Amino acid sequence: MEQSRDIETLIELMARLPGLGPRSARRAVLALLKKRGPLMAPLAQAMATVALTAKDCTICGNIGTAEICPICADDARANGEICVVEDVSDLWAMERGGAFKGRYHVLGGTLSALDAIGPDQLGIPRLVDRARDATEVILALNATVDGQTTAHYIADALAGLGVQITSLAQGVPIGGELNYLDDGTIGAALRARRQF
Repeated sequence: MEQSRDIETLIELMARLPGLGPRSARRAVLALLKKRGPLMAPLAQAMATVALTAKDCTICGNIGTAEICPICADDARANGEICVVEDVSDLWAMERGGAFKGRYHVLGGTLSALDAIGPDQLGIPRLVDRARDATEVILALNATVDGQTTAHYIADALAGLGVQITSLAQGVPIGGELNYLDDGTIGAALRARRQF
């Protein structure tokens, strides 16, 4: 049936989303179908609207509906601090915490010779230009090999600008128990220890 094919197509598309496999996508589609009026129709409309209006911020790379995102447009956040993150999801995570009051630079990934991703694809030259007016660049990149390689590359690129270069502390999370942590996390926590 043609109608069943449309539903199967929706399930296949939903299954491509991060965190959803075929079974989860099937359950999500079924839930949407059961609430077509109050949930599915408004969701479809919102998705169509966002597909047409979403833009990358021309300054930092955040996603919004204007050429310049609200964070870059906020004069109160022009405090000279730039937090460098790999992806927009990392920026959103930092904003959820509410602790950072500066501006961001979204790389859109990490350096990777295997994937032919170099400094130009990540906008690192644009970051260097922005850092000329900054007081501090915070490298908030993931603690992976590619993330740390990218952090070292950025630190080298910024070395002559006279800007302070810092990175996020790594180690034991709040509420963490030592016997559940991996060796790398314990080692990082020991290296980043501070006066009590």
